[in-house]
Amino acid sequence: MTGFPTYRPRRLRASAALRAAFAETSVSPGDLIAPLFVKEGLAEPVPISSMPGHFQHSLESLTKEARELVGLGVAGVLLFGVPARKDSEGSEAWASTGISQVALAAVKDEVGDDALVIADLCLCEYTDHGHCGILDGEAVANDPTIAAYGRIAVAQAEAGADLIAPSGMMDGQVGAIRAALDGTGHDELPVLAYAAKYASSFYGPFREAAEGAPSFGDRRAYQQDPANVEEALREVALDLAEGADAVMVKPALGYLDVVRAVKQEFGYPTAAYNVSGEYSMLMAAAERGWIDERQATLETLGSIRRAGADLVITYHARKAAEWLS
Repeated sequence: MTGFPTYRPRRLRASAALRAAFAETSVSPGDLIAPLFVKEGLAEPVPISSMPGHFQHSLESLTKEARELVGLGVAGVLLFGVPARKDSEGSEAWASTGISQVALAAVKDEVGDDALVIADLCLCEYTDHGHCGILDGEAVANDPTIAAYGRIAVAQAEAGADLIAPSGMMDGQVGAIRAALDGTGHDELPVLAYAAKYASSFYGPFREAAEGAPSFGDRRAYQQDPANVEEALREVALDLAEGADAVMVKPALGYLDVVRAVKQEFGYPTAAYNVSGEYSMLMAAAERGWIDERQATLETLGSIRRAGADLVITYHARKAAEWLS
């Protein structure tokens, strides 16, 4: 490479057309997954105060939102259900008439094969204690929990999910889910594992939306320590060995190094979850006029893609798709 003045990098930055032509990373609506919440018994959608622009949906508003997102080119939706009845085991999570299964079927019927309908698989929204599994005293019992996860996966498969996304961070959860699916004739259904899910402070708004905050303690005994990246690689390796078809890192912005490490180490399809707190921070700053919402959103999504994410699960999906279109 020759030096200045022969080589002038600014030549390729001189116009919008040049910058676009030589961009190394792109973001399109097809790179985005939109998380959606549906609450049993609602007649109208209810705004989520900590997440401007988002709602706990009724079934009717959920299917309408999914249809509009697909029309904008978004790759798919990730569904979270909020049941009317909770118990210690979270049994509504695998009930055929549970809100998640009803919603999965309704959305799949609405969008058909035009987009992915992804089922989040966990128990925190369904248990009366708010933890992600079945308790033994005040601790989550791993093995009874993953047995329940298998039941949930089968129920979600039978409801029409295109992809099962277990998020509980239990040891052996992918293997238990894979065995349950394979044993019931759903061997072609892929699993997107929340393989590196951290015990993050950025989940606060989600807990309002999903009504799944723990009633005591916290989730640090099963979600990952934010200090660790090598542990994340071990977690990903285990999930892939158990049959995961794709893996996820959550959250995204504080963990871009983990996204990059996972993609480089394994080369498997990798998603990153741009979580509720990351969304709400950006929106709060934008509402105060401290940053430009559009520019900051697209820069954020671009940084996650640049780190190595093939898919970005993000609450910015609708607006980003509108801007990108």
